[in-house]
Amino acid sequence: MKRRHLLKKSALFGAPFILPSHIWGAKPNDKVNVGFIGMGKRAGGLIREFLRQPEVKVVAVCDVDTNRREAAKKKVDGHYKNTDCAAHNDFRKITTNPAIDVVVVVTPDHWHTIQILSAIENGKDVYAEKPLTHNIRESVLLMDAVKKSGRIVQTGSQQRSSREFRVACELARNGVIGKIDHGFVNFGGPGKACDLPEEKMESGLDWDLWLGPAPKRPYNSVLAPRGEHSHYPMWRMYTEYGGGMITDWGAHHLDIVQWALGKDESGPTAAKPPAKQGDDQGAAVVYDDITITHGKGIGVHLVGADGEIQVTRGKFALKVDGKDVASHLQKGSKLGVELDKAEEAYLKDSKVKLYRSPGHVRDFLDCLKSRKQPITSAIIGSRSINVAHLMNLAYHHHTDIAWDPIQNTFAKDSKHPLEWLGRTYRDKWKI
Repeated sequence: MKRRHLLKKSALFGAPFILPSHIWGAKPNDKVNVGFIGMGKRAGGLIREFLRQPEVKVVAVCDVDTNRREAAKKKVDGHYKNTDCAAHNDFRKITTNPAIDVVVVVTPDHWHTIQILSAIENGKDVYAEKPLTHNIRESVLLMDAVKKSGRIVQTGSQQRSSREFRVACELARNGVIGKIDHGFVNFGGPGKACDLPEEKMESGLDWDLWLGPAPKRPYNSVLAPRGEHSHYPMWRMYTEYGGGMITDWGAHHLDIVQWALGKDESGPTAAKPPAKQGDDQGAAVVYDDITITHGKGIGVHLVGADGEIQVTRGKFALKVDGKDVASHLQKGSKLGVELDKAEEAYLKDSKVKLYRSPGHVRDFLDCLKSRKQPITSAIIGSRSINVAHLMNLAYHHHTDIAWDPIQNTFAKDSKHPLEWLGRTYRDKWKI
């Protein structure tokens, strides 16, 4: 049997099938056939990275915009110097194709879980952009599906594959700054309901399929700019499709908080609203006695009894006992040199050693062979985005929320309606 059929068959029994490395390597010319869903700006960078990998063959692309779809096919065909790449409008042509081994999901957030589940149900492994889910109920469904199927799912939370974040989290986990008391995360605010006016739409876009499970509404180019574009569309700011910057950038930085606090199998126990209803910063998530407040500092800032750690992309600082051990927050220093200082001083013989990724896409492809879960598995990605979803609930409803992070639901005796954890799905897209 071909490799993909073996893996698909194993998923039916609810456990991962560990494929021996000698079987994988028996035919060195074998390729991992990859299909892409969603060919916008982010997909442009991802597809280049996949095309660089020697074992990968991109065989299909999908987008509801004709111009983007055809442009993506042209790029893939140009890379391979042929005309073999299939181009589809409907994502199910990718997820149900038995010739495809891996599905890459790079669509707007309101589609992610539906497309990932379709791929999993059809025996595929998945690389999916963050946030993996649109709401907490979807996170629970996705975690269950991955556990039962044994599929490999990598969340596109690539900060875990960057050295500055790993070093920051190792410092926190090894107690270098003492017991952590509180911290801050900084990114934009929550989303809002879509109120955009109707615009005339040129032909070539399947608008109904772009909307999918979201409520029916007239076209607006802010949500779906036509053709290839160089910006990230602002559908992400509207709750029907995303969760504002809380789930967009918050998916990255709150994931690092989870890693730093050792909460990959758990999460916060409460969420608190901002001082005033309508504020777009000041909400917080609480991990027992550690409060992480939104809206101050750089990406992630952790404060302990003995020091502080600050980290964001390309920036890092460590202070211990009031002294700067390493600092790369402004120009004039080199990030690698400052990270070397921190590691030399505190991590040479540390007890906690975190996952060292060879690169986010490379890590995913390596895990296809080993059948081990990657650095940001679906479980990690789902639990991390649930922190952002909780923060959004505190903003939207302006109330304290007591949370059970193991069961992924409101704490016992909570009066909050369970409807807050999900959404209404349109037409045939219910899950």
